[in-house]
Amino acid sequence: MPEENYERILGRIAKSAGLEKEEIERRVEAKRAKLSGLISKEGAAQVVAAELGISFDNEKLKIDELLPGMRRVNVIGKVVNVISVRAFTTKKGEEGKVANLFLADDTSNIKVVLWDTNHIELIEKGEIGEGKVIEILNASMRDNELHLGSFSEFKLSNEVLENVKTERVVKEKNIIDFKTNDNASVRAFIVQAFEPRFFNVCPECKKKVIPEAEDFVCGEHGKVPPEKRALINIVLDDGTESIRCVLFHERLQDLGLTELEDTEKLSNQKQNILGKEMVFSGNVRINKFFNNPEFIVDGVKEVNMDELIEKLERE
Repeated sequence: MPEENYERILGRIAKSAGLEKEEIERRVEAKRAKLSGLISKEGAAQVVAAELGISFDNEKLKIDELLPGMRRVNVIGKVVNVISVRAFTTKKGEEGKVANLFLADDTSNIKVVLWDTNHIELIEKGEIGEGKVIEILNASMRDNELHLGSFSEFKLSNEVLENVKTERVVKEKNIIDFKTNDNASVRAFIVQAFEPRFFNVCPECKKKVIPEAEDFVCGEHGKVPPEKRALINIVLDDGTESIRCVLFHERLQDLGLTELEDTEKLSNQKQNILGKEMVFSGNVRINKFFNNPEFIVDGVKEVNMDELIEKLERE
């Protein structure tokens, strides 16, 4: 999908500029070389488009054509999940609301963040919800999310969308190209594995519980018998960059770590996975304590050599 997206962007730029697609691609690679490869192909294409005086502002786009930094974005999609509507108070003491939902079309899906109370009211009243097709005008891309402010439009559409992409979109990327909020997949080597950390969760909702005297309390279910869980940090390196990762209880067995409370056996298991190459998928977040990116891994699998060879042959 990322390669198809890139090819589509190249085609749009070439058509708008009246140039051959190969010439646009040459300029993209030159731009990446000038920036020492520190920018993705899609990002470099956006820079080249700007240099050619081409803007995608106010043009109706498919979701998989949206790029970080785009402004005045217009898109139509089906609401596939309303995540939350929550109230907040700013540092100045002002009260506001924010809503999050997922929007999908036949190419991809994206998280949409609503800040305007008029837009949020449409959700609260049930006028817009899961299954509704909506049109968004004049939104902006922040990282990999679509944000709507008071100057954006958020309204029902008469278009019919049948086969929308509801599954999570995971883009295969090099670690050096990881950006905050990316859902990404990478083939990388495990170069470090740290000691496990243990915590307790609610058996009902699996959220962290708070110790209170001799009991454990869940914010939703009150006093509960706790379930012990673990997480482990590892460091991955794919040859372009390294990144610290977090793997929670359910994924540790996929990694080969099963003896979490036996120090000697766990030490042997950690030694066995060092230098092992696997495929990891997850979400890129900012660690608030260290203020640097980390990879929250929710999928681990062995490298499929047949698939790898087939992919290399295609390239």
